[in-house]
Amino acid sequence: MEQQTGRVRHAAKNIIFGMGGNVVTMLLRFALRTVFIAKLGETLNGVEDLYTEVLTLLSLAELGVGTALNFSLYGPVARGEREKVKSYMLLYKQAYRVIAIVIAAVGIALVPFLQYIIKDPGSLTLAQLRTYYLVFLFNTVSSYFVAYKYSLANAEQKNYIQTNAITVTKMISVSLQLLGLFLLPDYMLYLLTQAAVELAQKIVVSRYLNRRYPLLTEKDVRPLETKERREVVKKTKALLLHRVGDMARLQTDAVIISTFQNVAAVGFIGNYKLIVNSVSNYVNVIFNSVISSFGNLIATEGRDKQFSLFKVYRFFAVWIYGFSAVGFFLLLSPLIEMVLGKSWVLPSSVISWFLLDYFLKGERIVLSNFKTAAGVFEQDKYLTLFQGAVNLVISIALVRPLGLAGVYIGTVVSGLIANITKPIIIYRVCFDRPAWSYFRDFVKYLAVIGAALLLLIPLQDMLMPQVTLLKFVMMIAVITAVFNGIFLLAFGRTEEFKYLYHMVYDRIKRWKS
Repeated sequence: MEQQTGRVRHAAKNIIFGMGGNVVTMLLRFALRTVFIAKLGETLNGVEDLYTEVLTLLSLAELGVGTALNFSLYGPVARGEREKVKSYMLLYKQAYRVIAIVIAAVGIALVPFLQYIIKDPGSLTLAQLRTYYLVFLFNTVSSYFVAYKYSLANAEQKNYIQTNAITVTKMISVSLQLLGLFLLPDYMLYLLTQAAVELAQKIVVSRYLNRRYPLLTEKDVRPLETKERREVVKKTKALLLHRVGDMARLQTDAVIISTFQNVAAVGFIGNYKLIVNSVSNYVNVIFNSVISSFGNLIATEGRDKQFSLFKVYRFFAVWIYGFSAVGFFLLLSPLIEMVLGKSWVLPSSVISWFLLDYFLKGERIVLSNFKTAAGVFEQDKYLTLFQGAVNLVISIALVRPLGLAGVYIGTVVSGLIANITKPIIIYRVCFDRPAWSYFRDFVKYLAVIGAALLLLIPLQDMLMPQVTLLKFVMMIAVITAVFNGIFLLAFGRTEEFKYLYHMVYDRIKRWKS
């Protein structure tokens, strides 16, 4: 009971801080992007989004070391094995220093090829594009000298430490960047401001974590035993294949769009992604905040308890992601039109495929998190490579005839492969059950979400023929009432909903008392 209470308490704390942080950063990012476009234009907006994805691709060099070591830390931390924790952290530190050097080397090697992936850069010179890219590269490389230290806090289910550091940093950097855009709208100054603030954060956080966890600075550390080291290497190799496939599937869209369309188009879809990712990050806080609790649960509880909680989290994920996907479908383009103007609105075909991928990704988030917490990396290590290949082939084949929609068709088709295979693996390996019930529930969930959308589309046509702020707010209320009403009618009597209801009810009772 004490273990369960601790998991709930830590998860709740992670969720509260995570949600608060995401609300702040979401509003700041949206304000910053609006001013950025007004002051610096659509081309630099596209360059910003492109470089962000290119550097995310470069982080492939992390090779899954962080995930493998985070999993390995759950047991020793839960059991209070201080010396073992020190040994894992030493390995983590050494690995991340090598990774930083590799990313720097590969990143610099890519500089001569920037001109081939940036189509129609407007008035920007090649020298400018390379300089901007190198600032991005510096921010990415420098993060690896501190990032490994967060793993110890996360293994203790204290993810809020990292969340708070990111939130405070974002508040400071965005405030300074906004001031700079108004006073002196220069992109180089904009990038250097962000780099300086983030570098200061890394120094401060590193010192803070050293004080909080003195074992990080202790010199008498025994290396891991050969068997333990081999286990980490084994999981890392499997995760490398996962990372390669995921990168080919999830982080190549901007490069394909920039190469075959133009760099400005990256910024157009980037406006939609900013809103969706901001809300998605807000939602992900709930699920990512419990991943360390999952690790603790798996280390201390039986399969029946694990399966019961897994179903609850899966139900909650479908509910939240279904609701937000329907809301995005109806309100994203009106919001873009209100803030940036009609010229920034994308066709509904692009939005449909983009949001279908968003929902399917959310539907499998609990699978991915549980898989990570359980250390299940080997069983589908080659599958992600196949997914990445499918995405690249379909996206490149369809980008010319269908434009942005073709790119996201490739992403959706490749993602569906994981939606089918991951449940089978998780149910067999973690729960020793067939996965037919998972797919049966998926059909039911999808039917209810589709029914809600079909009812809301004509309501939107009737209530919001023109986009105004008042009608936009009214539509938010209508979507919230209709979708959640239908969802509760369909699933309000399920065990999953009852668990969530009693958990929230008990929490409110404790707060009141």
